[in-house]
Amino acid sequence: MWGVEPVCSHLPIAPQTYYAAKTMEPSLRSITDEDLTKRIHDIYTSNYGVYRVRKVHAELCREGRHVACCTVERLMKKEVTRGILRAKGPRTTIPGPWVDRPADLVERRFTATTPDCLWVADITYTRTFSGWTYAAFVIDVFARRVVGWQLSTSLHADLALDALEMGTWTRRRAGRDLSQLIHHSDRLNAENIERFDTPTVLLMPRLWPRSGPRATTTIVLAEAFNSLFKAELIRNKGPWRGINNLEIATAEYID
Repeated sequence: MWGVEPVCSHLPIAPQTYYAAKTMEPSLRSITDEDLTKRIHDIYTSNYGVYRVRKVHAELCREGRHVACCTVERLMKKEVTRGILRAKGPRTTIPGPWVDRPADLVERRFTATTPDCLWVADITYTRTFSGWTYAAFVIDVFARRVVGWQLSTSLHADLALDALEMGTWTRRRAGRDLSQLIHHSDRLNAENIERFDTPTVLLMPRLWPRSGPRATTTIVLAEAFNSLFKAELIRNKGPWRGINNLEIATAEYID
């Protein structure tokens, strides 16, 4: 058994340096890091284990913890905590004919200055043991919040319209003014719109068909959410029996 002095004689360390470090009180940074690491772990585990640095940092900021994003990244790397990475899937949206489509009211201005003035929507799909399930989501561009959603075992216009009706019902119930709302979707035409009789919502088509792999889509925000939904819930928590248990899981995920 070697003592401290013989070991230190072969290292560029003085024995008193070792004894001082052994008896030293924990630094303020180490104490802060330990507390922050515990909270990061709680946030990570309570959110499906999918949050990466940016989302964990945003949650900490909402809690009033003023911490740098690089600090969160350092602690997550130290704990080998990684979020979910999104994978590219097959192309499922093919622009339809321009017949009977509404006029373009957005013109690539995909920003919003207030809530409930611009919503975007898109549809995605999921394979379950009992067959395909389709999901439609409506997102408020200003708040980046899902205001309406719907699941179905068949892909039809009612799916998108049900999600839209859910959004308008919940927002009006909360006392929100939807008189200036523009809703952008590439799934509906004039024939489908007749079912939705509210005059406050105008439905938009895709502005142009995709012309290449780098072409920008007008509903990129909705498509980005679908990508997160597939990565964070569908692939992370699957496989799925059918629409019933997937619907419950989606409600929890959206909440």
